[in-house]
Amino acid sequence: MMLLLLVLLPFTAAFLAGCMPTASRNRPAAISGTITVAALVLAVSQFGSIASGEVLQARFSWLPSLGLDLVLRMDGLAWVFTIMVLGIGLLVLLYARYYMSRRDPVARFYAYIMAFMGAMLGVVLSGNLIQLVVFWELTSATSFLLIGYWQERNDARRGARMAFTVTTIGGLCLLAGVLLLGHIVGSYDLDKVLAAGDTIRAHDWYLPTLVLVALGALTKSAQFPFHFWLPHAMAAPTPVSAYLHSATMVKAGVFLLMRLWPALGGTEEWFWLLGSAGVCTLVIGSFFAIFQHDMKGLLAYSTISHLGLITVLMGIGTPLSVVAAIFHTMNHAVFKASLFMAVGIVDHETGTRDMRMLRGLRRAMPHTAALAIVASAAMAGVPLMNGFLSKEMFFAETMHVGGTENWWMSIAAVAMGLFSVVYSLRFISVFFGPLAHDLPEEPHEPVRWMRVPIECLVLLCIAVGVLPERVVGDVLAVTAQSVLGPAMPEYSLAIWHGFNLPLVMSLVALGGGVLCYLLLRNQFELRERDRVPVLHRLKGAQMYESTLLGLSQGAAWLLRWTGTRRLQPQLLLMMLALVAVPLLLAKPVQDLIVPPLTKADPLFALLWLIGAGCAVAAAWKAKYHRLVALALVGGTGFVTSVTFLWLSAPDLALTQLMVETVTTVLILLGLRWLPPRLRPSNLAERIPPGTWVRRSRDALVAVAGGLGLAAASYAVLTLPGNASLRDFFVLRALPEGGGSNVVNVLLVDFRGFDTMGEITVLSAVALTVYALLRRFRPAPESIAIPFQQASDADPAITQKPAQQASSGYLMVQAVYLRFLLPVMGVMAVFFFMRGHNLPGGGFVAGLIFATALIVQYMVAGTDWVESHLRLRPHRWIGWGLATACGTGIGAWLFGYPFLTSHTAHVTLPLLGELHLPSAFVFDLGVFLVVVGTTMLILVALAHQSLRSRRVPPGATRNPGSAASAALAPTKEIQ
Repeated sequence: MMLLLLVLLPFTAAFLAGCMPTASRNRPAAISGTITVAALVLAVSQFGSIASGEVLQARFSWLPSLGLDLVLRMDGLAWVFTIMVLGIGLLVLLYARYYMSRRDPVARFYAYIMAFMGAMLGVVLSGNLIQLVVFWELTSATSFLLIGYWQERNDARRGARMAFTVTTIGGLCLLAGVLLLGHIVGSYDLDKVLAAGDTIRAHDWYLPTLVLVALGALTKSAQFPFHFWLPHAMAAPTPVSAYLHSATMVKAGVFLLMRLWPALGGTEEWFWLLGSAGVCTLVIGSFFAIFQHDMKGLLAYSTISHLGLITVLMGIGTPLSVVAAIFHTMNHAVFKASLFMAVGIVDHETGTRDMRMLRGLRRAMPHTAALAIVASAAMAGVPLMNGFLSKEMFFAETMHVGGTENWWMSIAAVAMGLFSVVYSLRFISVFFGPLAHDLPEEPHEPVRWMRVPIECLVLLCIAVGVLPERVVGDVLAVTAQSVLGPAMPEYSLAIWHGFNLPLVMSLVALGGGVLCYLLLRNQFELRERDRVPVLHRLKGAQMYESTLLGLSQGAAWLLRWTGTRRLQPQLLLMMLALVAVPLLLAKPVQDLIVPPLTKADPLFALLWLIGAGCAVAAAWKAKYHRLVALALVGGTGFVTSVTFLWLSAPDLALTQLMVETVTTVLILLGLRWLPPRLRPSNLAERIPPGTWVRRSRDALVAVAGGLGLAAASYAVLTLPGNASLRDFFVLRALPEGGGSNVVNVLLVDFRGFDTMGEITVLSAVALTVYALLRRFRPAPESIAIPFQQASDADPAITQKPAQQASSGYLMVQAVYLRFLLPVMGVMAVFFFMRGHNLPGGGFVAGLIFATALIVQYMVAGTDWVESHLRLRPHRWIGWGLATACGTGIGAWLFGYPFLTSHTAHVTLPLLGELHLPSAFVFDLGVFLVVVGTTMLILVALAHQSLRSRRVPPGATRNPGSAASAALAPTKEIQ
C-alpha cells in the first residue's frame, strides 16, 4: 500500500488545490508542499530495503487473464527517479509560491503541477507496461496544461500544442511497441519482460519493437529530429520549465531507455539507432544554445544537448556507460533546475530575459549571481563540480567504443563539451560588466525564501563534485545494480584518476570553449533577430508546422470529396461500407458451415413479410408523411419483438418492445422541429426527372448493404467456436454468476465491464442532447403550428364541436391514467427482482418505469411531473453510474477483479430464503441510468416544444398539459 499511497498523494493534492479559490496562493502551496514532503519522507524511508536488493511491489488484480494487473514496482532506478521527482518538485513548489503573480490563477497552477507529479510517479513506479503507457500519456496531457498555463498568450498555446502533438504521437508508437513486447514475451509484466531479454533480441519482431519503443523515448526526451518542441515549451512559467526539463518530462524518455535496457539493449541496432540520434542531438543542441538571446532559450537547447549525451551513453550500451548515463541524469537534474530558477529570478526582478539587455547584475543581485555562476560551472563541466565527473565518464566511454580507429564519437563529445563551455560563459555574462539602466524594472535580490531552493541545489552540486563517493556513491551503486544486475562493473568516483586521455579531452573542451567565447563575444552583442550560423535552415518547428498544414489541407480535400452536411449521402457511404466490409472480412463460402434446412413456417414467413412491408412503406411515407412513417417503423420494431419471442428470447423481446415505446414518444417530440414536407398531391409535380434514378440506386445499395450485413452475421454465427461459447455461458451462468437467466448474467457478470461502458456512453449521449437542446432555437419555418392555428389555416383539419365536447371526457381519462404510475412501478420492481433468474433485469425495469413517467408527462406535462414527482434526471444518472462503478470497486476491497459478482442467500421471516447476488446492485445502477437518461431527453425535448409554441392573440394556454403542446397535431404531419 505504500507504493499506491506514493502515487495517490500527488493526485489528492491536485484535487484539493483545484477546489481552492483561483486567487488563493498560500493554501494550495501549503497543501501541495505538505503532501509532497509526506511522500518524500515515505520514499526516503524505503532506501534501506532498496539498498538490500529488495524490489518492492504492490499488485492489484484487474484483468489477470490478459496480463493487465495493476502493478506498482520500486527498485533502485525507480527509487532514484522518485526522489528526483519529489525532491526537486518540493523545491519548485516553494519557489513557485514567490514567483507566481497574484493575478495568476495560482490554485489551478498547483493542481496542474501536482497532477503532473502524480503522473510522473506513475511512470517510474509502473510494474506493467500497459499501465506505464497510460501514465506516460497522462504526463503529456498534464504537461500540455502546464505549458499552456498562460492561455491568453499565443506562444504558450502554440508551445503546448506542439509538445502535446509530438509526445502523444511518440506515446502511440510506444503503445504499439509495448504490445509487440507483450506478444513476444507473453506478458506485460515488467519483471517477465526484463527477464526475457535474450528471447526478445532473438525474435523476428525485435527491430520493429525497438524502433517503436525508441520513438516513444526520443520524442519525449526531445531527441533529434524531434527536438524542436522543447524550446517552444519555454512559454510556460519558469517553475514549470525548471520542473519539466530537469527531473520529469524530458527525463521520462531516458528513464524508459534505462528501464528497458536489459530487454532491448546490447545489440548493434540499439547502438546505431540511439547513438546516431544522441550524437546529432548533443552537437546540434549545444551549437544552437550558443546563439540564443533568451536565457530560457539557451537553457532549453542546453537541455537538449545534455539529453543527447545521456542517450549516447545509453546507446553505447556497455555497463559502465549505463552507470555514466544514470550519474549524469542525476547531476543534470540538479544543476539544470537551479539554473532555470535563477533565470526566473532574473526575469522576475528585471522584467526581461534578453541577454543583449542584461549586464552587471552581480552588482544588484550578488547572491543570485553567485548561485548562477556555480550552477553554470557544473553545467560546463568545471572540475570540483558534479557535472565534471559524469562528463569525464562520458569522454572515457566514447573513447572506449571508438577505439584507436573510430574517433567520430569522441570528436562529437569534445565539440559538445566545448560548446557547453561557450554557452555557459554566455549565460553568466549577464552578471558582469557595468549595470544596465534601461531595464523594464530596477534589479534587486528576491525574497529570501525564493533563493532557498537554488541554494539547496547548488550546495548539492558542490558536495557531489568534491565528495562524490560519500554523497552519492551508495545511491548510484544501488541504482546501477537494479538496471545492470550481474553485469555491474567496477568503477571509481574519485576526483583524480591521473593524467589520462579523458582528462585531456576535458581540458581541451574547457580551453577551447573559453577561446571560442572570446572570439564570438562581439557577435553576441548584435541586436538583430536570432539566426544560427550554418544550421539556421534546420528548423524542426517549421517542418512541424508545414506537416500540420499539409495534413489540414489533405483533410479538407478528403472532407470536400467524401463529406457532406446532407444526411442522405452520409447514409449512402455507410451502406456502401456495409456492402464492402463483409466482402473483405467474410470467409469463403465453401468454408461456412451450412446448417440443415428445416421446413419453413408459413406464419413466421408472413410475420417477416409484414415487417418488411412496414419498412418499405415507412421509407416511402417518410417523404411526405412523417407521422405515418413513424407508426410503420414502430410496426417493424413490433415484428422484431415478436421474432425474438418466437425464437425463445423473451428478454430481447421485452426490451425491444419497451425501447419502441419510449423512442416513439421521443421521436414524436422531435418531429415538431423538422421543416415542412411536400403533400402527396404536390409531390409528383416537384420531383425532378433524375430523382427516380437516384432512389432506385439507393434502394439497390440499401438491399445490398442489408444482405452484406446478414451474410457477415451468418458467417459469425456459424463459426465452429460458437457452440462451445454458448455452452460456456449456459453451464457457468448459475454456478459462477448465481443466476439461471443466461442473458442477464452475461450482461451484469461475464460482460459487466462492457455494460459499464454502455451505460456510460448512454449517459454521455443524454447529457449531450440536453446540453445541445438548452440553447437550440428552431428556425421559424420549422416550428410546427399549434392545433388551433392549423385549423384556421386548413379547413381539412378544423375541429368539430363533437371533438371539443370530448375534452371533458379526456380529462376524466387523464385522472385514471395517473393511477398507472404505481401499477407500472410495481411491474418495474417485479421485472427487476426476477431478472437474474427469469426474463427481466435492470434495463427492462428502467424502460418500464420510464414509460410510466412518460404516460404522466403526456397527461399532465413536465410542470406537474417535476413539481409532484420531483424528478432530477441528472442525479439519477450520477447515482446510477456511481452505484454501478461502486459495485466493481467493492470487488477490489475483497481482493477480486473489478466487477466480480458474488452471491449470498439470506433467510428472512415470511419471505424465506432469498437469492441476493451482488449483480443486483450493478443492475440497480443500470436501472437508474436508463430512467435518468430517458427522462433527461424527454424533459429537454418537452421544454423545447413548450418554448416553440405560438399562441395566437386572445388564446389561452393550459400550463398543466404538455400533450397539447408537444404532441398536438400540426399542419405538417396531418
